[in-house]
Amino acid sequence: MKTTKMKAGIQFPLVKTMLLTDQAIDPSKTKNDHWRMFVVYRGAHCPMCTKMLKELKEMHSDFEKAGVEILAVSADSKEKAKRHAVEECGVEFDVAYDLSVEDMKTLGTYISDPMDATETDRVFSEPAVFLINESGKMQIVDISNNPFSRPDFKTLLKGINYIRENNYPIRGRHEY
Repeated sequence: MKTTKMKAGIQFPLVKTMLLTDQAIDPSKTKNDHWRMFVVYRGAHCPMCTKMLKELKEMHSDFEKAGVEILAVSADSKEKAKRHAVEECGVEFDVAYDLSVEDMKTLGTYISDPMDATETDRVFSEPAVFLINESGKMQIVDISNNPFSRPDFKTLLKGINYIRENNYPIRGRHEY
């Protein structure tokens, strides 16, 4: 298995992202010098993802105050993503659907097959969070291979505020 490790500080790659509103969006482009938190989640079959989306819903205004737009995406179909994210979790931030295996590879996320037909109907990405700065570069990269390892969003928000207030550099760029 060959995976591409995403490097902090590079331009966020072009991934085909379609919002539930049927609007195509380039995740690296934001409004008003805002940053974007591109959250890849496993899908509606994952109880940890439900918990995470509800937590992000509660923190949405805090991230907005920090100048961070949230965009969550999964491999789920449009119908499943809408039912889960909007109707079940009540999110009001942007949600995208049908993340392709090719885009998962481009992002360097871990990709899983369903354990059986009752889990879900397609391959899916394990969780990842990419914080994209106003220049479209990856400020923070967090990629997991399982549903149980995710960033603490309260800590992440504090870190984002610190980075922005102190012009803290992008870390993890040593070449090896």
